[in-house]
Amino acid sequence: MTGSRQAATAARRSCGTLAAGAGRRPAAVSDKNSTTPVPFALVAPGRRGPVLWAVNREAGVKGLKPGMHLTDARALLAGLATARADPAADRRGLERLALWCNRFTPWCAADGSDDGSDGGLLLDISGCAHLFGGEAALMDEIAARLAGLGVENCLGLADTPGAAWALARFGTADTRIAAPGEACAALSGLPVEALRLTAEDAHLLRRLGLVTVGAVDGLPRASLARRFPCRERGGAVLARLDQALGRLAEPIVPMVPPPACLERLALPEPLIDRAGLDAMLARLMPGLAAALERDGLGARRLALWCYRVDGGVVRREVATARATRDGDHLLRLFQETLETIDPGFGIDLTALHAERVEPLAPTQLSLTGNGRRRGDLDLLVDRLLARLGAGAVCRLEPVARHRPETTERVVAPGRDPVPWREAPEAPATPQRPFRLFDRPEPVDVMAEVPDGPPLLFTWRRVRRRVMRAAGPERIEPEWWAGGRDEAVRDYYRIEDADGRRYWLYRAGLYGEAGADTGGPPRWYVHGLYG
Repeated sequence: MTGSRQAATAARRSCGTLAAGAGRRPAAVSDKNSTTPVPFALVAPGRRGPVLWAVNREAGVKGLKPGMHLTDARALLAGLATARADPAADRRGLERLALWCNRFTPWCAADGSDDGSDGGLLLDISGCAHLFGGEAALMDEIAARLAGLGVENCLGLADTPGAAWALARFGTADTRIAAPGEACAALSGLPVEALRLTAEDAHLLRRLGLVTVGAVDGLPRASLARRFPCRERGGAVLARLDQALGRLAEPIVPMVPPPACLERLALPEPLIDRAGLDAMLARLMPGLAAALERDGLGARRLALWCYRVDGGVVRREVATARATRDGDHLLRLFQETLETIDPGFGIDLTALHAERVEPLAPTQLSLTGNGRRRGDLDLLVDRLLARLGAGAVCRLEPVARHRPETTERVVAPGRDPVPWREAPEAPATPQRPFRLFDRPEPVDVMAEVPDGPPLLFTWRRVRRRVMRAAGPERIEPEWWAGGRDEAVRDYYRIEDADGRRYWLYRAGLYGEAGADTGGPPRWYVHGLYG
C-alpha cells in the first residue's frame, strides 16, 4: 500500500507502500487434531506441471518458495498441505481491502499485476497522518488493524510510491520510513529487485556486478542502457529507477475518486444499532455543510461510508435534484437508507463524502411567511428519490429531432438540464398540440388528392366532419439517424363541427408506396389541441 502526504511546507511527500499479501502468503493452517500450524501452499498450473503459487510462513521456513515445482516441494516436505490458487479471487480480495483502507485516506489503490501476484496497496496520505498522531502512529495502526483481519503485512513510507514499495518489501524494521528527501539514501543499499524489475533484468544487472540500487544509480545512464540487449529493456530499467527516486512522476489512481469535501468520525465503541447511526450522521452533517458553505458549493450526491470492525465496508448514497447544503434536508434523505445498513459486528468509523458538488451562490430569503425560498418541489423530488429509488422519479428533456414523438426523452431528475436553443435563422415552429400521443393512432380519411386537407375522418369509430384546416407542415425522415426507409409526413391542424381540434398527418405521398405501411399513404391522428 502506497500513500502520499502533504507536509506543512506544501512539499509533496508520498507515504509508503503497504504489502497486504493478497494471495501471495496463505494464512496459517492447523491440523484438525492440533493447533500447531502446518506447512501450506497454493498450487497453480505451470509449463511443466503444477508449481507453488504461494506458501505460508511454515512452508517458507522449510525451504519452499513460490515457483517451485510441486513434485520437488513434496520431495522436500512430504506433509505439505495444498490447495488450488485462484488469482482472480485474490485480486478481488485485494480490491476489497483497498476499499476498506479508505478509512485512513480517500486516495487508495490496489497494486500488483492483474493475475493477483505481488499484491499490495498504495495509499496517498497527504494531509491525513496528523489525524492519527503522525506517520509512525498511522503505520502502526494500519499494521495492527490488518493483523487483526488476519492479513500478514509489511509497510513502507517514502517520498515516492516506488521507494515505498521497495522499503515495504526489502527494508528492515528500522528503515521502513524514509525521511523527506532521503529516498535515494534509503534505497541505496537495497537489492536491485527493489526497483520492481523483471526477473530477467534483475538477473542481468547482477551478472554485471550491480547488486544494489546505489550501484545502479551510480552508473552513467547511457552506459547502463547499452548493457541491455534492446533499448526498450534499458529504458524500462531507467524509468523504474527514476520513479523510485522521484525523478519521474508516478501518479496513484484511486479506486474511488476522492470527494470534494468529506467529514469522518472515529468511534470509541463500535455502533450496532440504528439509534447510534442517527446520532453519528447528525454529528457529521453540520461539519460537511459548513465546509460546503465555506467553499461556495452545494451537494448533488452524498455518500455515507461505514467501516466495520470485521473489515467490511457499507456504502449508501443520496442524490438531490439541485445543489443544496441544507443539513436538515440532507439528513431527512438519509433516513430511508440507514434502515438498510447492516452493522455486522459493529461500525467503528464513518465518513460522509460529498462526491458531486456544484457552485451554489447565496440566495435572498423571502421577507414574508417562514422565510424559506421557493424550493418545495425540489425537496419533494429528493424525498421521493430517497424513498422510491432512483428509477421511480424522472423528468422529460428536449431532444433536437425532427419526428415529434422523438423530441423528448426521459431522464433522471438530478441530471443537468440540456439548454434548448433555436437557430436564429430558423422560422417559427407551428403550434404543437397540448396532448401528443405516444403512438399515432390510425384514422380513415376522405381528402383531396394529392395534397388536400382532410374533409371527413373516422377516429375511434366516430365520423367527424372537418370545418377548418391548416397545413400541410412537411417533416422529412431523419436519414442520418437510420430513418432512410421512413415515409414523409404532412401534418394538418384541423377543427371539426363540434369545435374540437386535432393534429393529423399523412404518411407517404400519393403516387408512390408509403414506406411506413408498405402500401398507399395512411393517415394518423398524433395529438389534440385543448
